[in-house]
Amino acid sequence: MKSYNKDCYTKINSETWDSWAENGCEWTIPITRAEYDRARESGDFTVYLTPCVKVPLEWFGKLAGAKLLGLASGGAQQIPLFSAVGADCTIFDNSNEQLRRERVAADEFGYDVEIIKGDMTKPLPFCDNSFDIVFHPVSNCYIKDVRHVWNECYRILKPGGRLLAGFDNGMNFLFDDIDHEPLVLRHKLPFDPLAMSDEEFARMRDNFEGIQFSHSLEEQIGGQLEAGFTLRALYEDRDREGCGILREYTAQYIATLAVKPV
Repeated sequence: MKSYNKDCYTKINSETWDSWAENGCEWTIPITRAEYDRARESGDFTVYLTPCVKVPLEWFGKLAGAKLLGLASGGAQQIPLFSAVGADCTIFDNSNEQLRRERVAADEFGYDVEIIKGDMTKPLPFCDNSFDIVFHPVSNCYIKDVRHVWNECYRILKPGGRLLAGFDNGMNFLFDDIDHEPLVLRHKLPFDPLAMSDEEFARMRDNFEGIQFSHSLEEQIGGQLEAGFTLRALYEDRDREGCGILREYTAQYIATLAVKPV
């Protein structure tokens, strides 16, 4: 890892995800050919916005022919399935390795996809009213300003378009160690790694932990409403078995379906 400073935290996260992908992180393992073929033949598939709960298929509306953006959802875990059922897909992600997996899957399975590397802290490189669906799994913990993302999603969605988003509720950031008991409170919320000492920040950077921020529900759900969305549905979720003991005490994630009014 290069010695990036705090101003370059999105570059740190890009290289961190490259490293996680190279080391087989579960969120970087592409779907199989069998899963792709099953979706294409039956129209049935499983995708996740959060770790464990399957996204209800009715949240998508009509996928065949829909223009769909996978926002920070590289790794070929979802886009191949959306393509298999007829969606016209674009993937936008900040990790070279995650995007490479998307290209390999598209070439192997034989579908077209537009692949764009970019940083979602900046304006998204799409025209207004471009997409029918934005699929945005847990990832906005890697940026400081989530309201910007909701505003951009609203801008690029067509009237009637759907935003499917997953995010954490902040609980993961409260404790010193969520893997072992006793759970010890350490951090106040919101957690902002840019406010850490330079030494603590360098440790997080150099250990490939990812530069992650907590966000309030006011930012996450309130931010969607402020952008103009109508909230249609939500559910809560927890980490998978074996991913720490905090999951035994509380939900840690939320998924939302929001719609841009016609």
